Amino acid sequence: MNAFIQYLRDVRAELTHVSWPTSAQAIGFTGLVIIIVIIVAVVLGAVDALLTIGIESIL
Repeated sequence: MNAFIQYLRDVRAELTHVSWPTSAQAIGFTGLVIIIVIIVAVVLGAVDALLTIGIESIL
């Protein structure tokens, strides 16, 4: 149990050395991730639709 408590203390000490992003950076990166997810979803949806049309035309 002492090893676990020491581990938690070490984690807490390391977190003081982390360079956290500013609120503006976090919001910007979140927006970027949302945009990329939307783009990937649209591309995958288009590929799925095209493959569905192609397979239905074969069958």
